[in-house]
Amino acid sequence: MKEITKSIDGPETRAIVDRLYEVGRLVFFFATILKCTFSRPFYFMRLVDQVRALGLGSLSITVVIGLTMGLVMTLNFGYGLVKFGGVLYVPAVVSLSLAREMAPIFTSLLVAGRIGSGMAAEIGSMNVTQQVDAIRALGTNPIRILVVPRFWSAVISLPLLTSLSCFLGILGGMIVCQNEFGMPAGFYINKVLDTVKIHDFLSGLVKSGIFGAIIAIVGCWRGLSTVGGTRGVGESTTWVVVTSSIAILITDFFISKIFLLIWGH
Repeated sequence: MKEITKSIDGPETRAIVDRLYEVGRLVFFFATILKCTFSRPFYFMRLVDQVRALGLGSLSITVVIGLTMGLVMTLNFGYGLVKFGGVLYVPAVVSLSLAREMAPIFTSLLVAGRIGSGMAAEIGSMNVTQQVDAIRALGTNPIRILVVPRFWSAVISLPLLTSLSCFLGILGGMIVCQNEFGMPAGFYINKVLDTVKIHDFLSGLVKSGIFGAIIAIVGCWRGLSTVGGTRGVGESTTWVVVTSSIAILITDFFISKIFLLIWGH
């Protein structure tokens, strides 16, 4: 009986309880964001500023990752399928992979490294310099003024960036198919349109919206929890990038499974 009690009170059990407690705090944090969203005041201009900073500021890396994905995937799939006479299936494979998985995943991971760490660093710096306490002293909820605009800007911006990334990836695939395999552009476009259905594209947009919410929740929550001066800010940014990336990869599996159950294979 003593051994059982000791195992329950052991460090492993306490670590699990601490993790569950953090998950509970994140869920409560998300509920608070929704509550502040649908109550007054709502700082719309702050939302516009954040969309401009997060969305437009991420255009360059989105263009790079979109074109790179299309070029590399088409090159590898093409030379892999040419051995079996299956080059005609390259547009279908590349476009479907980009729409469903590759564009949402890679765009979200790169954007998490940019805006997730930026949210944690900015809000964390405000927290350690007591600017967040000053907002509370003025009678304003810091979640309403700092978190809500960043949350919705990430949810709005990431699907748009994913759409751009997917389009550029398909365009890059067309360039490779034309130059490497002699495939006409019209045939490539027809194969893409015949393969990618509206629900394939929508699944990628829904995924990227959820990933944007994860990035914003993790980044802002960690920023508001930052302590320890500049060292704490650095630790928070690293933690946010790692945690949000892992959360995105795990969440992607479950969302993909749900979509396969809804729309079939």
